[in-house]
Amino acid sequence: MRRSILATIPAIALAGVVLLGFAGFAQNSDFNLNMHANSHATAKDIGLPVYPGATLFKDKDRDSSSADVGLVLNSFHFNVQAVSFVTTDAPKRVLEFYRRPLAKYGEVLECDHGKPAGAFTVTSSGLTCGENPSGGIELRAGRPEQFRIVGIDGTDAGKTKFGLVALVLPRSEARK
Repeated sequence: MRRSILATIPAIALAGVVLLGFAGFAQNSDFNLNMHANSHATAKDIGLPVYPGATLFKDKDRDSSSADVGLVLNSFHFNVQAVSFVTTDAPKRVLEFYRRPLAKYGEVLECDHGKPAGAFTVTSSGLTCGENPSGGIELRAGRPEQFRIVGIDGTDAGKTKFGLVALVLPRSEARK
C-alpha cells in the first residue's frame, strides 16, 4: 500500500522540475506553483492517533518511515502524507482501533485487496475502494478528492505493519 503511493514521488519531482521551467515564463500571470517533499509526516499531521504501543516501522531499504509530498499548480492540488508503524497486536485489533478516529472524516469503508468488504461498496460521499496492488486490508474515510486510509499488512508472523495515509487528489483524478 505505502510502496505504491510512495512510488509516485519521483514522478512528481520530475514533473515539478519541468513545471519550474514554466515558472519564469509565467512571471506576469496568475500562475501559482507550490511544491514540497519531505520525510517528516506524523500521525498527527494525517489527523489520526498512533495505535497504542506501535512503533515506527523502518524498512531496511528506506531512510524514513514517513513522507509528505505535495504539488499545487493553479487549481490542481495533490498531496500525500504517509507514515508506517508496526505492532505485535493482531491486524483485527488495529482495524477496530482505527474505525472510530476515521469516522470523523465520514463513513468508514472497508476494502480487502481493493474490493469492498464491509456493509457497503461506496460511501454517501462517493468514496470507493481503489486498486491495492500490495494487497491487504484498508479502511477509508472521507471524500473522493480528500480522504484517509489505514492499510494493514498482517503477513509477517507475530507483527502487524500498518500505514496511515492522507490524500488530496485533483478533482478530475478523484472521479476516476
